[in-house]
Order: sequence, then structure tokens, then C-alpha cells
Amino acid sequence: MEPYASGFLDTGDGNRIYYEELGNPDGKPAVNLHGGPGAGSIVGPTRAWDAEAWHVIRFDQRGCGRSTPHASDPDTDMSLNTTQHLVADIEMIREHLGFEKWLVKGGSWGATLALAYAEQHPERVTEMIIPAVTMTRPEEIDWLYRGVGRFFPEAWDRFQKHVPQDERDDLLAAYARLLAGPDRAVQEAAAAEWVRWEDAVISLEVNGSPGSYSARVDDDRLAFVRICAHYFSNNAWLEDGQILRDIHKLHGIPAALVHGRHDLGGPVYTAWQLAQAWPDAKLYVIEDSGHTGSVEMGRVLYQVTEEFAKR
Repeated sequence: MEPYASGFLDTGDGNRIYYEELGNPDGKPAVNLHGGPGAGSIVGPTRAWDAEAWHVIRFDQRGCGRSTPHASDPDTDMSLNTTQHLVADIEMIREHLGFEKWLVKGGSWGATLALAYAEQHPERVTEMIIPAVTMTRPEEIDWLYRGVGRFFPEAWDRFQKHVPQDERDDLLAAYARLLAGPDRAVQEAAAAEWVRWEDAVISLEVNGSPGSYSARVDDDRLAFVRICAHYFSNNAWLEDGQILRDIHKLHGIPAALVHGRHDLGGPVYTAWQLAQAWPDAKLYVIEDSGHTGSVEMGRVLYQVTEEFAKR
């Protein structure tokens, strides 16, 4: 299905959020949250949903995609781009479109955002679909940008050496400063090293999309990396363990957690922990998949959307 309507929503603080509607206007409402943070929504048609059953909303989170102002502009105020801002934006979109409740789907960073939103507004959520499960805890951030370097020591050494030695104790904050500076060449060099590291982490995923991070170019790459560094250097403005601590708020909401066994950047342990604490969530571990998915992961995700469409 392709978008049949689109628009911009003014948040009242200078941001304008781009959103699209896809599928059947009379179908079951759902919102799809992209990852990154800062990756932007898919552009163009999608096969991920039954076009007759679902009324799907997707949007570009603050600072990326077609939303404005764009984080590639060094003058963009990043203090207005936090997890709580995004949660409020989701609610604003729901109210604007007149949905009482909807299914919430989000993968990778979108998984954390989906969970944060649902825990704040459980009465607005019918079901959840969460591929590439993350909770963006400090331990998960530390693993992705340091610990997994044990598998790729050469790549991680290059990644951390891009910042001055006396700033490497807080590597992500150092990258955030480089990306926020006025020198475009410095920004581009930092962004290139960041996506080079991200590509190393997914490089063994033969059934997925190796090289997908470096495929972003120009302003999209700068916005993606600047937003990532901004969020992860601030632990996404979440208390340590907050999502798992508050998971009881989602009891009674059916969910599918779909995670690749070979996701090196986000080990399946996080998805398993969440499933253990959430009786209504079913965990699907995809044996041939990593972080960027596989044909089998896509099949399972479509299967669970079909099951939820019938509820």
C-alpha cells in the first residue's frame, strides 16, 4: 500500500511533524514508529500491512525525514527533541486524526519509543508489535557503542579514535559535540565514522541489509547521527530500567516481540527479559535474522499483524 494522504502537524514549539496515512481509512488504526532515532520513515509503498484491514499512520520524528527544522542544520534546537517530546507528538497525532485507540508498532529505537508511549498512555493502545526489541538502558547503549567492539576491535578502535583522547571517557557526548558544531566538514567526518561503526556491527547479517547505515547520505546522514548521539549520550532521558520497571502498566495489552538471534548490537537477552516480565507478550526469536531482519522475520511480522487485525 501507498500513502493516500499526508500533512504536517504544528507542535507549537517551532517543530512541524510530517505524517502519512496508508491503507483503508475505515480499517483498524495503527501507528508505525521508525528507528534510529533520526532514521526517518520509509518513503514509498510498503508490504508490511494488509491494505484492506489497516489504517496505518507513519511519521518522521523530530529533526529528521520531512519534519522541520532538520537536525542537519546546526542551528536546530536539540533541547526540543527528547523522548518526552516524541511521546507528546504521538498523542498529538492520535488526537488530530481522531483515533480513540490504535495498535502501536516500533522497531529498534522505535521499540523503546513505543514502550515509553504505551506505558504513559496504556488506555490508548490496543496491541503492540515490537521487532528488534530495545529499552535503551545504559547497559544496552554501552554494549552497542563499546562492548560489541570485542567482536570488531579494529572498527571500534577507529570509531573511538575519531574524538580527542581526553574526551573518550564519554565517547557519545564527544560525537554529539562534533555533530552540533558549525563546521560542515567536521560534522560530515564524524557522521561518516559513526555510520562506519554501525555498519561494522551489522556486517555479518547476510540475510538482512549490511551497509544500510552508510547508505544514508548528505543531510539525512547528518541528522541521523546527530540525533542518535544526542539521544544516546543522554540515555534517552529515561531512568535506568524505567521501561522494565513500569511494564506492569501494559499488562492486559497483547504484544508480539520479534527479535533476531544474531542481532549483535542488541542481544536477544533484552527481548527475553521483557517477555518474562510481560505475561501478554509473546516472544518470537528468528534464528536466521540479525538487527536488520530477514525474509523469515518479515513473514512472522506479517503473520502477527494478520492475527491482531482480527481482534
